[in-house]
Amino acid sequence: MKKACQMFEFIGISSVGTQMIIIFFLLMALRLPVAFALGLSALYAMWKIGFGLELAGDLIATGITKFSLLAIPFFILAGTLMGSLGIAERMIRFFRVAVGGLPGGMGVVGTVVCLFWGAVSGSGPASVAAIGPMIIKGMEEDGYDRAFAAGLVCTGAAFSIVIPPSIGLVIYGVIAETSISRLFIAAIIPGVFMALTMVAVLPFARRRNAPSRSPSLAALMPEPYADEARARRLWLSFRDSFWGLMTPVVILGGIYSGIFTPTEAALVATVYALAVGALAYRTLSLRNLYDALGTAAASSAVVMLIVAYASLFGWVVTVDDLVRSYSGALLGLSQNEWVILLVIMVILLVAGMFMDPVTVMFIALPIFLPVAREMGWDPVWFGVLVMVNLAIGLITPPVGINLYVAANVTRMKIEHVARGALPFLLASLVGIAIVAAVPSMSQILLHWLR
Repeated sequence: MKKACQMFEFIGISSVGTQMIIIFFLLMALRLPVAFALGLSALYAMWKIGFGLELAGDLIATGITKFSLLAIPFFILAGTLMGSLGIAERMIRFFRVAVGGLPGGMGVVGTVVCLFWGAVSGSGPASVAAIGPMIIKGMEEDGYDRAFAAGLVCTGAAFSIVIPPSIGLVIYGVIAETSISRLFIAAIIPGVFMALTMVAVLPFARRRNAPSRSPSLAALMPEPYADEARARRLWLSFRDSFWGLMTPVVILGGIYSGIFTPTEAALVATVYALAVGALAYRTLSLRNLYDALGTAAASSAVVMLIVAYASLFGWVVTVDDLVRSYSGALLGLSQNEWVILLVIMVILLVAGMFMDPVTVMFIALPIFLPVAREMGWDPVWFGVLVMVNLAIGLITPPVGINLYVAANVTRMKIEHVARGALPFLLASLVGIAIVAAVPSMSQILLHWLR
């Protein structure tokens, strides 16, 4: 630590908060896990300021003992259960029968399923791992290039952090002290719009000897009705997937009708998934439950470790008054609110290339939220815009997390997956510009449901 102090004194950086941020990025460059990079850099700053490190335990406990954060592990568990109990497979089957015959075939199906699955799992990388193999296989059978199919799954899964119920929106609501229910409702139309930008890319995709009809539409159906007429297949697949399709209806309907809060909705989603698996589909077993609990616990631990150590990081940011100095510098760039918004979006986009959305929010939002308030921006609209920015970061090279997950799932080189995702990245940049320029897009449902 003394050597670090001497180095900062040599280069003339006196602010402890700025030193902490530099150390954080250096530790990230050394490939240290994000949570530990946050914790170690924050502990250095606390030692430098002169506060006893025994305060760290209290700050961590305070940071994670927030009722709203209970939604994170339960939403992750609900999504894991729906993948392991066959609910996701049934939904994919239904959408494949419903829209697989449209122009674009499995490309449209992949987009719709990723969008719908976002309403279940709320996690981009988890969505790639859970439904990616099924969608990519179907798109290849329908004539799409494997890299392009992987790019579509990466992009669709990325926007799952926008579609409610979203873990990212829960965390934003906690940090910004904004209604999570309003964030969920406001994100629906922008999320659907971003999915439409994905569909707009499909006609330009190169397809290798694409068949006039997907050869695996019938293959995905259970044997008893694989050879039925299309209308009959549609009805049977809908009936088979009905309870899974009702998931977002139950969650969002219960939240907005006031039956339960967004945090309680996470527990409802978990109980609902267990009930569907046990009673409707009879796929629940002790082994499935054990595996789902283990997977969800591991995923939740990663997120909650980041939240815990980010509380130390945030405390130093507050004590060193970094918020006032950095936000003041940002406001001093220009008097034009669109210039300031553009700078914020670029910073979020670049940060999203290297860090996961949760980390970016805990580092950046304490600085950007005062700027948003000074500009008079609606915190709900700003939250949706932040989520879209961070979603795009998940598919942006060089360190887009979804790209790495897709490369692992498909056994492809990451540069090939990145090349397949490039058309969707360009379309997403156009889409986010429109979402930023039309704030009413996130207000339509709020006004209509008022």
